[in-house]
Amino acid sequence: MNGTPKPQENNKARPDPLLHKRRYRRLLVGAGFSIALVSVIPLVIMTLINYHQYKEAFHTEMIRPIARYTSNAKQALESALSERLSALSLMVREKSVEDLTRQQKLKRLLINMKQAFGGFIDLGLIDAEGQMVSYVGPYRLKGKDYKGHTWFNAVNLRGAYISDVFMGYRNFPHFVMAVKQDSDSSEVSILRATIDTEMLDRNILGLKPQKASDAFIVNQQGILQTPSRFYGSVLQHCPLPMPQYSPNAEVLEIPDEKGEPLVMGYAYIEHSPFVLIELSRPGAMQESWLSLRRELLVFLGISIFIVLGVVFWGTRYMVNSIREVDIKRATVFHKMEYTNKLAAIGRLGAGVAHEINNPLAIISEKAGLLKDLASMPDKPLSREKIVELIDSVLNSVSRCSAITRRLLGFAKQIDVRHEKINLELLCKDVLAFLEKEAGYRDIKIDFDIPGDLPTIESDRGQLQQVFLNIINNAFAAVEDGGRIVISMEEVDADHLAVNITDNGMGIPEENLEQIFEPFFTTKKGFGTGLGLSITYGIVEKLGGQIKAMSKLGEGTCFTIVLPVSQSSV
Repeated sequence: MNGTPKPQENNKARPDPLLHKRRYRRLLVGAGFSIALVSVIPLVIMTLINYHQYKEAFHTEMIRPIARYTSNAKQALESALSERLSALSLMVREKSVEDLTRQQKLKRLLINMKQAFGGFIDLGLIDAEGQMVSYVGPYRLKGKDYKGHTWFNAVNLRGAYISDVFMGYRNFPHFVMAVKQDSDSSEVSILRATIDTEMLDRNILGLKPQKASDAFIVNQQGILQTPSRFYGSVLQHCPLPMPQYSPNAEVLEIPDEKGEPLVMGYAYIEHSPFVLIELSRPGAMQESWLSLRRELLVFLGISIFIVLGVVFWGTRYMVNSIREVDIKRATVFHKMEYTNKLAAIGRLGAGVAHEINNPLAIISEKAGLLKDLASMPDKPLSREKIVELIDSVLNSVSRCSAITRRLLGFAKQIDVRHEKINLELLCKDVLAFLEKEAGYRDIKIDFDIPGDLPTIESDRGQLQQVFLNIINNAFAAVEDGGRIVISMEEVDADHLAVNITDNGMGIPEENLEQIFEPFFTTKKGFGTGLGLSITYGIVEKLGGQIKAMSKLGEGTCFTIVLPVSQSSV
């Protein structure tokens, strides 16, 4: 069927399928990764900040009560010991040695001390030789010799003394307070009181911490002075290392003898050998913290999962939408290419018709002559003459066939097909469409092409359209008698450049950057402004580049750089 070939609906010029998939896969991965990173990083940072804040809050809540308890217990113990020591000092100063040696007087003093302060077990007066000269209490200690005891030597040296807890003659845990008195007769006597260790316990037990904690007193050698919930009874050795001296209550975090975490609050009791220790195993608090930490991590994991799910879905939807738009754009662009081809063919119609008219006239003339010869029966036909006429007709038919085949080959819409192409022959083939116009307008076309120029691998039909569009623009730019130069050169081992230069009117500098934009034209009254835009798209699709240089009034040069092979694209 004759007629103009119609574009096929499904015949879309698309990129190579593998390259197409890779492009959108890269876009999907790149966009998804970037959006996920921007979304997840603030979430992770906020979770880490909350984690740190909660951890600090739990740590503070664990340390604060221990520090408060230790400080309060230190003040209570120091106050209790100071009160009792002050009471002994007052009796020594107010009472004479004679009063203190009287049994009834001393007994009354002990009763008063028990009622006022509590914790006193007995009272005794010891002379300079260490002999108990007067005693009131539940034991028979009068006449006992204390000269070799540590506390006796210490009180003689310091004037007042509080001892460690020890068993002594009584065979139960107690400690001693003693105050030295210097009489007017230069005789030295010591007022000594035994204090029940329950007094120490009462001062601690009144502030005793939770069940998971422990509070006790040790001396500076680590010997228990009161019972411990974790480490045994009085006078047993505590396995914990002794902390360094500090005048204030302090809190440490240490491992216990099993390596488990332990919070220790300690305070040195002033003017005594005692060290108050409070211990807490942060188990319950640790469980709360671990539970909260699990909740934070679960929240972070669920949030990241939701964010990544939304990002993946959104990115996939966005990339698929871009792909659909690209496919539609490629289809529209391909139709624009075809329309541009038809427009170019329309502009070439007059020249093509003129070219076909000449061989048709020859065919008509030779066929008429053959008819005339055949209608003359009295004159024999010359075999040579008939063959000559028939050959002329066949040559004219071949010429018409070549013209129409070239025209149809240019107009036919086909997919991209790469083949070896000689650019010189391709340009001359394109110029065959414009020979009549060039001859009519006296436009001179020159070639400057090296003889050793290699062939390239590209699409013939699309290159024909590129060169036809640019040469048509050159014909429109030059005046009659103008000149067009087509030159070619090797840019490098992988690229060739084709330069199409005219000496036409040129392009204003302000328009030069816009000539490849769709619908931009300087041809007032005619032209769609799509020719160079389509040309630019075709060259890019073939892996090449196109640029233009122009000077107003002197001419324009278009340079098309093409890859030698598609592997170098």
